[in-house]
Amino acid sequence: MVTRLTNALEIKKLTKVFGDRKALDRVTFDLPEGAFLSIFGPNGAGKTTLLRILSTLSRPTQGSVRVMGIDAKEEPDQVRGHIGLISHNSMLYPDLTAMENLMFVARLYGVVNPEERVRELLRSVELDHRRFDLVRTFSRGMTQRLSIARALMNDPQVVFLDEPYAGLDPHAVEIFDELIGGLREGRTFVMVSHDLQKGFDTCTHALVLARGRVVTFAPKEELDFEEFRNLYRQTVGMGVA
Repeated sequence: MVTRLTNALEIKKLTKVFGDRKALDRVTFDLPEGAFLSIFGPNGAGKTTLLRILSTLSRPTQGSVRVMGIDAKEEPDQVRGHIGLISHNSMLYPDLTAMENLMFVARLYGVVNPEERVRELLRSVELDHRRFDLVRTFSRGMTQRLSIARALMNDPQVVFLDEPYAGLDPHAVEIFDELIGGLREGRTFVMVSHDLQKGFDTCTHALVLARGRVVTFAPKEELDFEEFRNLYRQTVGMGVA
């Protein structure tokens, strides 16, 4: 019998130092499996630094990170097999076709029957009809949809989203929301957002960072939005994101 983990993420006293500046200062929280965490804070709060460490793109100076029970500092390659990353930077090659981009990622992960998996993902993001087109010919919304397909190649249990709505028009936002909504069951999401209302509406848990420290972390049911917005304004001093 498979034992289900309680937490998808376990973060303990996470600290990241650049020179004489602490980008993260003893950040600590646990996130249950299946949760959707929205991370808020002003520029320079440490949001992107935190996401880069959680997604194994950067190493902490001190503290520990466990993703699906795996120590991200000691076994980053193993962690990468359980995660996906969707960013405002698509991480796609513009002079390759949609099919070529995804086939490249499929081979990196050693996907069995890679062409079948790539076609399945292209259909899921409604881009199969553009599979032979160069990515540089895609709209911002189409590129973001393809980046979702790329991030799901390894069927990740934890998905990180770094400002995924940046540059999307309202129609593209609707399509993106529908795609993410269809993926939520059985997965954990962590999203960095500047949109306080949208991030709050989407999440099950909310985290506010300021000057590298946790201002508040709580399940959404424990938070009233107006009180949360006022706390954000008072603590961060930057207005509503």
